[in-house]
Amino acid sequence: MLQPKRTKYRKQQKGKIKGIAHRGSQLAFGSFAIKTLDEGFLTSRQLEAARVALTRFMKREGKVWIRVFPDKPLTRKPAEVRMGKGKGAPELWVAVLKPGRIIFEAEGVPLATAQEALRLAAQKLPCRTKFIVRPDYTEQ
Repeated sequence: MLQPKRTKYRKQQKGKIKGIAHRGSQLAFGSFAIKTLDEGFLTSRQLEAARVALTRFMKREGKVWIRVFPDKPLTRKPAEVRMGKGKGAPELWVAVLKPGRIIFEAEGVPLATAQEALRLAAQKLPCRTKFIVRPDYTEQ
């Protein structure tokens, strides 16, 4: 599972997710991609499950790029603990998603294979997504 090697601070505030994504909203590496339509948090477990589904369907052909990284710690308090006594311990790592952010890109497989592989990956994600193709893409 993805997580940072080290961070400056152990705990972060959740914050608000406002606006649309400007960075990471264009195809940069592959010919096919899935783009999120919702805002929210994507955990490292969800990202890994989607990646496994994607690479399994593509039978490890072609290339896959993960365009998000879970670098925000979310804290949780243990079950049945009284209120107060400070913030809980870091429990999981999440990537912040804004609408328009590209999550996965793929290259080196036919259009139909990429579409089905990215559809299977999108089923593992907690947000609505859209399949996009590079405008100058032509099937060989």
